[in-house]
Amino acid sequence: MMICSVVGARPNFMKMAPIIHEMRKRGFEQLLVHTGQHYDEKMSQVFFDELNMPAPDIYMGVGADTHARQTAKIMIGFEEFCFEKKPGLVIVAGDVNSTASVALVCSKLQIPVAHVEAGLRSFDRTMPEEINRIVTDHLSDLLFTTEVSGNENLRKEGIPEEKIYFVGNCMIDSLYKYLSRAIDQQPWSNFNLDPRHYALITLHRPSNVDDLKNLDYLIDIVNGVSNTLPLIFPVHPRTRKQLLFCKRPLAERVILCDPLPYLSFLGCMAKASFVLTDSGGIQEETTALGVPCLTMRNNTERPSTVNKGTNILVGNERQEILASVEKILSGKFKKGEKLPLWDGNAAQRVVDIIELKYTEKCL
Repeated sequence: MMICSVVGARPNFMKMAPIIHEMRKRGFEQLLVHTGQHYDEKMSQVFFDELNMPAPDIYMGVGADTHARQTAKIMIGFEEFCFEKKPGLVIVAGDVNSTASVALVCSKLQIPVAHVEAGLRSFDRTMPEEINRIVTDHLSDLLFTTEVSGNENLRKEGIPEEKIYFVGNCMIDSLYKYLSRAIDQQPWSNFNLDPRHYALITLHRPSNVDDLKNLDYLIDIVNGVSNTLPLIFPVHPRTRKQLLFCKRPLAERVILCDPLPYLSFLGCMAKASFVLTDSGGIQEETTALGVPCLTMRNNTERPSTVNKGTNILVGNERQEILASVEKILSGKFKKGEKLPLWDGNAAQRVVDIIELKYTEKCL
């Protein structure tokens, strides 16, 4: 049986790379499909290179579009792939449009689906990712969870217990594997900064950047934070477009740059004083690194990073953000703790289960 792994956007690559490497070590027959949801070099190809992922066997090149059109393109292209290659199992990761689109195709073709990073819920259906999570989980045959809340959510939604496996976090596998190399590159020096004497910011969610009035307000907050420390701001393409129309300029100590390669971003994050973000995965990476994380959202699908990790939800509240920065700089911010099974071996557990379920077919 041939196993197909599917990636589409930047968050998928770090989650899927360790699984692909582990299956390669065990001699599984596998193919890699890249839908091309993130398609430029800074958001895609450089990650393949740094994570030592094989070139995709199939590159669909769907590119940016509306949610409906992008989903339709992925479904049409992946259905054709399935007709031709007849995969016996398809592995998807995360919550991007590629994830849900592929799960829909496989479900209708009766092809088993394994979902890496299953069960996460923000309980906010205005987020496109939340819809993708729910759809994918309810169509999957193997659900690999990263934290205890994922198991609880799936049970409450009626997913059979025998489909649910708590394996840990594959993205943290990649983090631990490449952390030393990332720090050795000293990427902060490219900005003439010293370790722990800067902060890192990412901002890309539609709820934060698509409304220009809201984005102007956030820029005012970011400028206020930069009064305490310089901020490295790798700008997501959708955010960069919106910044062109903002009335409020960014302060001098907010250092804009293009999206960073994986190793550069990881190195900068590891040695940042704190991270200000609206990303999902960064909440997990900062917890693994022990770096304070201020999440500019009112909810999170990763509650363990708040309950036990280094993350807090600050929304878009200026005083809350500035007060949290003050706590961090005075050493009064929470330290966090290591989360269960975030030990660098999640991919081995994933492949162990796949091998157990499909032993005679896989090898």
